[in-house]
Amino acid sequence: RSSWLLLAPLLTPPVPVVTAPPCLLCPEGAHRFQWIRNLVPEFGISSSRVKVLSSPVEFYELLKVQIKAAKQRVVMASLYLGTGLLEQELVDCLEETLQKSLQAEGLSNLRVSILLDYTRGSRGRKNSRTMLVPLLQRFPQQVRVSLFHTPNLRGLLRLLIPERTVDIKVYLFDDDVILSGANLSDLYFTNRQDRYVLLQDSPEIADFFTELVDAIGDVSLQLQRDDTVRMMEGMEHPYQGDKVAYCEIANRRVMEVINSARTRQELLHTKTCHGSQPGSSSPSQQGSQVAGGLKPEPDTWIYPLIQMKPFGIRIDEVVTETLLTEAERDARIYLTTGYFNLTQAYMDLILGTRAQYRILLASPEVNGFFGAKGVAGAIPAAYVYIEHQFYSEVCYLHQQERVQLQEYSRAGWTFHAKG
Repeated sequence: RSSWLLLAPLLTPPVPVVTAPPCLLCPEGAHRFQWIRNLVPEFGISSSRVKVLSSPVEFYELLKVQIKAAKQRVVMASLYLGTGLLEQELVDCLEETLQKSLQAEGLSNLRVSILLDYTRGSRGRKNSRTMLVPLLQRFPQQVRVSLFHTPNLRGLLRLLIPERTVDIKVYLFDDDVILSGANLSDLYFTNRQDRYVLLQDSPEIADFFTELVDAIGDVSLQLQRDDTVRMMEGMEHPYQGDKVAYCEIANRRVMEVINSARTRQELLHTKTCHGSQPGSSSPSQQGSQVAGGLKPEPDTWIYPLIQMKPFGIRIDEVVTETLLTEAERDARIYLTTGYFNLTQAYMDLILGTRAQYRILLASPEVNGFFGAKGVAGAIPAAYVYIEHQFYSEVCYLHQQERVQLQEYSRAGWTFHAKG
């Protein structure tokens, strides 16, 4: 077990600040975050299509409803799939939906793609792989299960430190997307508080995440019907092949998805802002009118930030530091995490800027490691120590009003929300 890794200091050096010229395509007064689209695609949607879920049960029930309603695609990316009754019910929903799609059409268009971490998904005799093998056996043409393995662990190190590095969480069904920090496990369906945001009828966002999961899946091990794994034909192996070559291929594959989506969104943005004359409707409105109604105007902007450090992709790091650096006096920044361990660069930024900060942390009792045996049992106390050190610095600088810390506490629950 590698619980001690969670306590390792994050020694990432400060990243360069990204400065971007004001958007030349948008009218004056457009929002202040446009520079992010120089790095990743920018998706504009109406807030009427954004729903924030409040509980693990609501998240779990929505997963089942969405699986049963899917007609074209189900894409699920998580650290792992648990092995309990609730998880089996999800797999049963997938099987039922796949079976119905075959009966309805003969040759089904429904495709199911699942991306998990190799190490975490292979733990124990009954694991994520054994849960999903029956789907591969019954629907080999429709189901793909990819297991990502970090290229950093190879040889003896791979056996000693079972590091997990794929932690993307996205669940999409046709054109509906759920973004969350929750894994596919009974804890996350019952009493572990996380965040869950449903983006309804968002085909461009769904396409992007489908392509992203496909790209990561292409450089991952493919689960076979006999519970073995192998790489795609011609693909470099993550821990047996050449590490540099593998990382270059993976970087190129992921960045192709990001850059192509960014180009598509820029073209759409240009058409929307400048493609219509006064008195005429925009292309997006024209498409909606044909469908029988006006499409609501976008008032919410979504930027998918990607961080895959082994592949040299550090977009999330760059954007986060830039946002904290450029926070203005009247800005309010809300941070939440179950594991409080700020890098020195982030601490300096929080203490050195004038924005208002509200930081929500897990109290020791709702940390997932509370009461664990061995070294893991000391993890909650270690986070409290780090928190006290940080707050002492806040008090020393007389910034208690500007930087406020709160601890989430709920009997019988754990806290996993990050954002």
